[in-house]
Amino acid sequence: MDYKLVVAVREDLDMSKGKMAVQVAHAAVISAMNCKRKNAKWFRNWYDEGQKKVVVRTEDVAGLHELSEEAEKLGISTATIDDAGLTELPPGTTTCLGIGPAPNSIIDQVTGKLKLW
Repeated sequence: MDYKLVVAVREDLDMSKGKMAVQVAHAAVISAMNCKRKNAKWFRNWYDEGQKKVVVRTEDVAGLHELSEEAEKLGISTATIDDAGLTELPPGTTTCLGIGPAPNSIIDQVTGKLKLW
C-alpha cells in the first residue's frame, strides 16, 4: 500500500476505549472528506487501495497542533476533532487529529516518529 490516513490521539486525556474509537472515527471520516476536496487523486488512490488507517499517540494538544502545522506545510489534509462534551470530556476538548490520506513517503515525514496506540 502506498497511501494511508493517520489519526494522532492525545495520551494525556482519560478517554474510555469506546470514546477514543468514536473520536478516531470522526477524525478519519472528516480528514478523508477534506482530502477528497483538496487532493482528489490522493483520496482516490487511498480509497482504491483499501483505505489503510493507522492510530498513533501524541503527548498533548500542543503535539496535535505541531503535527497539523507540519502536515499543512506538506499539503496534507487534516481534521482536528473537538469533543461536544456530552459524555466524558468538557465541551471543546481537542481529542485527536486526522492526517491524510497521503502517500506514505510524505505522511511519514509528519507521523513516522510517533508510537502506535
